[in-house]
Amino acid sequence: MQKFTCYVVLLLFLLCFFQAFSWSQFNQGENYEGSSDLINLEYHMGPVLASAINLYIIWYGQWNPTHQATIRDFLDSLSSSSSVPYPSVADWWDTVRLYTDQTGSNITATISISGEFYDSGYSHGVYLSRLSMQSIIKAAVTSHSRPLPLNPHNGLYLVLTSQDVQVEDFCRAVCGFHYFTFPMLVGVTVPYAWVGYSGTQCPGMCAYPFAWPKYSGKPPPNGGNDITHAPNGDAGVDGMISVIAHELAEVSSNPLINAWYAGEDPTAPTEIADLCLGLYGSGGGGGYMGKVYKDARGNGYNVHGVKGRRFLVQWVWNPVKRRCFGPNAMD
Repeated sequence: MQKFTCYVVLLLFLLCFFQAFSWSQFNQGENYEGSSDLINLEYHMGPVLASAINLYIIWYGQWNPTHQATIRDFLDSLSSSSSVPYPSVADWWDTVRLYTDQTGSNITATISISGEFYDSGYSHGVYLSRLSMQSIIKAAVTSHSRPLPLNPHNGLYLVLTSQDVQVEDFCRAVCGFHYFTFPMLVGVTVPYAWVGYSGTQCPGMCAYPFAWPKYSGKPPPNGGNDITHAPNGDAGVDGMISVIAHELAEVSSNPLINAWYAGEDPTAPTEIADLCLGLYGSGGGGGYMGKVYKDARGNGYNVHGVKGRRFLVQWVWNPVKRRCFGPNAMD
């Protein structure tokens, strides 16, 4: 009984600890499109994801195959640059790759979809806590039907919840988060991220700049002309892709919450994508996404992907230039 009580206390502590590692897309706080010496982004001696990443996707709920294809193409674009026009998703990832561990090894350039699991039966219901993500991963790796491998060496698990799944704090405080699994729940420690589809629940919250939050209390900048159309035809999935990019950048540079972040409190770190919320192009800030490209239909994008895809992904902090940066920057 005493051992069980200790486990419960530890679990509650860790649950409170990882509440901080999340992201809300629509954020009017400070960002740093210009070079700044005010940012104290430090390395705390922990690992980064330097080995080639085996990415395992868990599709939780009922998914639109078209949306799945769009997300797969984005993930495939992270490591594909030779046949993709500049600026590409892989060029965007090059900024993430500038981060190193204590041996000088950079974050990997290779991210491969190595397995997919379809939890279309909602194994843990349609109302999920943050901690539920670890149970969902456990279910996926122990399933009797086509389980995912449990890979503690170079595995990264991405849990994606469908439009009808409600997650704790989703649409209120978070659009996605990353952390690592607890051995007492999953068996080993592996990094993971969760992102939810916001198209029907809160596009104004988690699919900016494809939608404007009605509750913001202010009109969209420039009379709404800066609210762009989704390049792949769905605000929810295009917004989701930018959140996925955000979380992949941060879980790769801070997988165990002891590597790259700003701030003195590891329970509330500011990570490399947090510094650039809402920035997609040069001149961005204060609700303006910055200068981006427009296709023939007026859809906004800033990077190219495989199969002729175009995506709009937020910038991340460049530790060399000491500012937010993306490959579509005008300087």
